[in-house]
Amino acid sequence: MPLGGVIFDWDGVVINSATLHKKSWEMLAHELELPLPTNHFKLGFGKKNEVIIPQILQWSNNKADIIKWGKRKEELYRELGKVEGIPILNGMREFLHSLKTEKVPCVIGTSTERENLALAFSQLNIGDYFDGAICSEDVSQGKPDPEVFLKAAKIIKQNPENCVVLEDSTHGIEAAKSGGMKALGLLTTKKESELFSSGADWVINDPTMLNISLLHSLFVN
Repeated sequence: MPLGGVIFDWDGVVINSATLHKKSWEMLAHELELPLPTNHFKLGFGKKNEVIIPQILQWSNNKADIIKWGKRKEELYRELGKVEGIPILNGMREFLHSLKTEKVPCVIGTSTERENLALAFSQLNIGDYFDGAICSEDVSQGKPDPEVFLKAAKIIKQNPENCVVLEDSTHGIEAAKSGGMKALGLLTTKKESELFSSGADWVINDPTMLNISLLHSLFVN
């Protein structure tokens, strides 16, 4: 089974957006005068807002509120991103360039909104490295369901078993493995033991350690 394509999670894999997301939740909580659990960000990172608001924050089970507040949170994120800038992780631009040079198809599979991607693309000028993206609006099931990655694989016309997913979250690793894909974990938000326990085929510290040979090695039995 040769390497056919690479599927990138977004937050914590391509960009370092944790601070911006954390601030935007704090701003939303202040606007709504609602409490934030102390560990909410760790529990919710990478999950859809439709899961975070009712299940983790326990703010409301009203669908209209969940949708409205989720959209407002992303608006706040983008406002912050425009002012503070959205940083790309060290090593990622070089890795993306190497994949493009070798003609390895790349696609994004993320829980974030498409507008968030557009903002980062405009700032970082990396949109041309990807053949497309599956975002929160494109799926009905969030990770650990594999829907987002299976749809991403279809964009690049690759079978799941020929794809490597780059992820930093445990539920993202679980989604990749349940979709029949290789899962390469990045230690940007979770511990090594957590990612391996979730099924990661290999774990690295950050994108500076990424190379095409490493991806090919995941397919060697």
